[in-house]
Amino acid sequence: MEMHPRVREQTRSEFDTLIPDESELTANVRIEPGRAYGFFTDTTVCIGCKACEVACKEWNNLPADNIGLTGESYDNTGALSANTWRHVSFIEKPVLRHDLQQPFQSGWLMMSDVCKHCHNAPCLEACPTGAIFKTEFDTVVVQQDICNGCGYCVPACPFGVVDVSKVDGKAHKCTLCYDRLKGGLEPACAKSCPTDSIQFGELHKLQARAQERVAELHALGVANAYLYGTPGAAGATGDLQYLNAFFLLTDRPETYNLPAAPTRPANRVAPALTSGLATVAGLAVAALALFARRW
Repeated sequence: MEMHPRVREQTRSEFDTLIPDESELTANVRIEPGRAYGFFTDTTVCIGCKACEVACKEWNNLPADNIGLTGESYDNTGALSANTWRHVSFIEKPVLRHDLQQPFQSGWLMMSDVCKHCHNAPCLEACPTGAIFKTEFDTVVVQQDICNGCGYCVPACPFGVVDVSKVDGKAHKCTLCYDRLKGGLEPACAKSCPTDSIQFGELHKLQARAQERVAELHALGVANAYLYGTPGAAGATGDLQYLNAFFLLTDRPETYNLPAAPTRPANRVAPALTSGLATVAGLAVAALALFARRW
């Protein structure tokens, strides 16, 4: 990653106060309200270290869950939940060696999954209390003090992200470190990632950087590399338009537990209502016909 000039200005490791706009030093981006920010996750450089999971839990004071062995490789958390807002998937695939594959390559696919912060967020549309809102950074956040625990947002999310806690009965998910963004800090998961698999920044710049990365991988012979969640790509279907947290993948979306063509449930309301009304009307006509015969 290119070093920001301000990095050279900070020569000490301890400071009396918070560094203004620290994200310029760590992510080379100044966080300003009114701009869209997000994550670009490059799965080809993820090493499965789980630093993002730990950083997320530590910053957001989330309890540990599923302590112990699940029997599913090194994946002890299993999935995103009310207590796990970052989840690193370990996907092992059988590999047939051939002359084009280097000896050190393996069949492991790893991906740090997170809330997608959809442009047209279905969870927000389904929320009846206004607990879910779009922030000034174009991210999606749940306000637990307003959430009534109805759970409508859970089935509305096409990615299975939102979860209702068994402790407080409220919906929880990644906030894209909303509190850190307001303080000019890079999100904890991206800041802790040692390989820059998780990259934080302005959305349009991340999308351009991701396109360059795909072109680079294609030039290296990784022909199956593609983007998931950018405009016009897989994952941005069904009127979602695009995802603020998008991914670079090298296998089918389903392999990473992602839907191939997610959709907004709101798009199905009108057809469902129309068919329901048509059914009721048909039953009414049949009932009238039946009573007319009797009389």
